[in-house]
Amino acid sequence: MGILGKIFTWWDGATIGTLFNSALTGEHVGTDAQGNKYYRAKKVRKTGPFAGTERRWVIYNGNNDASRVPAEWHGWLHHSYDGVPESHLPPPRIWEADFTPNATGTVKAYRPAGALERGGKRAAATGDYEAWSPDA
Repeated sequence: MGILGKIFTWWDGATIGTLFNSALTGEHVGTDAQGNKYYRAKKVRKTGPFAGTERRWVIYNGNNDASRVPAEWHGWLHHSYDGVPESHLPPPRIWEADFTPNATGTVKAYRPAGALERGGKRAAATGDYEAWSPDA
């Protein structure tokens, strides 16, 4: 993405203002396995409803998609704990699956039988449904 894209778009990565803000007022805290970078403000908020808390944010490595934030970093972003997630992670379980991106709007998205993308044909009704009637 060129410099004009960074200036005028927000849906395909961080804007230039967010990048400048991260460099000037933010402190890099960590990076997750997907390359997303996490920051916190160097100064604590002094006024408003969130006075006394620090501002935390993420710069995505790629498209802005909240489903790309791992659970442990989500907890840190929302002030569930103060330390960085590496200090709160349990050992990985053998049954845990690797991250898969949100496929909504892509060719890999789930499309049930009867969806227009799959021909629009669905199975015939089986007759086990009886419509509700107010008189019954």
